[in-house]
Amino acid sequence: MSTSVSGVPGVAGVPRPRGTIDAERWPDVVAVPRCSAARQAVGRIIVRHALNNLPLRVAMGGGEHWGEGGPLLEVHDPDSFLRRVATNGLIGFGESYMAHEWDAEDLVAVLTVLAEHAATLVPPSLQRLRALWAPRHPAAQRNTPSGARANIQHHYDLSNDLFGLFLDESLSYSSALFEHLPAPWTDLEAGQHRKIDRLLDLCGVGPGTRLLEIGTGWGALAVRAAARGASVHSVTLSAEQRDLALERVRAAGHADRVRIELCDYRQVRGRYDAIASVEMIEAVGAEYWPTFFRTLDALLVPGGKVALQAITMPHDRMLAGRDTYTWVQKYIFPGGQLPSVHAIEETARAHTGLRVAACEGFGAHYAQTLRLWRERFAQQGAEVGDLGFDATFRRMWDFYLAYSEAGFRSGYLDVHQIQLTGKTAVSHRGEVAS
Repeated sequence: MSTSVSGVPGVAGVPRPRGTIDAERWPDVVAVPRCSAARQAVGRIIVRHALNNLPLRVAMGGGEHWGEGGPLLEVHDPDSFLRRVATNGLIGFGESYMAHEWDAEDLVAVLTVLAEHAATLVPPSLQRLRALWAPRHPAAQRNTPSGARANIQHHYDLSNDLFGLFLDESLSYSSALFEHLPAPWTDLEAGQHRKIDRLLDLCGVGPGTRLLEIGTGWGALAVRAAARGASVHSVTLSAEQRDLALERVRAAGHADRVRIELCDYRQVRGRYDAIASVEMIEAVGAEYWPTFFRTLDALLVPGGKVALQAITMPHDRMLAGRDTYTWVQKYIFPGGQLPSVHAIEETARAHTGLRVAACEGFGAHYAQTLRLWRERFAQQGAEVGDLGFDATFRRMWDFYLAYSEAGFRSGYLDVHQIQLTGKTAVSHRGEVAS
């Protein structure tokens, strides 16, 4: 059996027929949306204009080529590709990839070019009319207490075994902080520990510290905090993560220091010397950012510190896309919304006594982390299938990891560790050396 350029079984370079995709599981991948001839014609003009001005080679089938030269994007089914993009924009672009209507020799390289030019892909006239044509967030994905639980479970309760196939031994599903770049797989676990230790240092965790962790993951931060002598209360909305995290805490000998609850951050009571949260604010939703920071402020003792690790994007791009429903929100992280550093600063200032006292960015390290996960995931394709995840899921996941890596490689995305303290804290900004 040969393998296509997408890494999915098939004839080399030829897309898998949509008839092999489970229509019940993936209805919007199987069904090409209806699109009038006029709308498709306009879509073709817009897409061609956008791609013709990019450093890409776009093979549109039938010998037609667009772009200025660069990484190859090969469109196998131009009609379906254009109908999807004309109808659903970037959601359609991602679904077209899932449907095998286009491929790329180097998917990350193609997506990096697109991310680098994200602000100019759509003409200014259409950007001003975004509210009229862009898909809107489904009401069901609002991060109410019940909605947040469903959103988190959609992603994190997929399978602990699935995540275990491509994460390192620490089971950390967030950016590592490496000593040197580029980094090999063998440096990933140490990089995750370095990231956690820096975050714990930011919020002053040591012997006797009462630490609240919002977003347990699989327990790596709780274990390292307990090893410092802290008393840890960790909360999560993922039952799968909680169960395995409890096992890992017990195995590490820290069951007496760590309590893990299936609990929404809005339900937490008590007072804490320190609060840590790793890449959880992205799941809060802009509507609830004020609630999130008011909760942190209410739970923190005077003189305490908060340390957040947050994936961020430029403030202007955040504002431009804040109300737009995206492929990532539809298929990967329902209810997710990336903040900007400015939004974090302004929300904390407007609603709490907390102030950003330190902010360090290390986006290049996330690009490396994602590269290592993506390569590992590709190597484990057969094992992913054995867990019951079909070829369309695997192709979706490959697109998600490549899409994310491209965001950090292009600088469209960044990741920051942010310390928040009281109003009198002295501000300092820096960049983590790579």
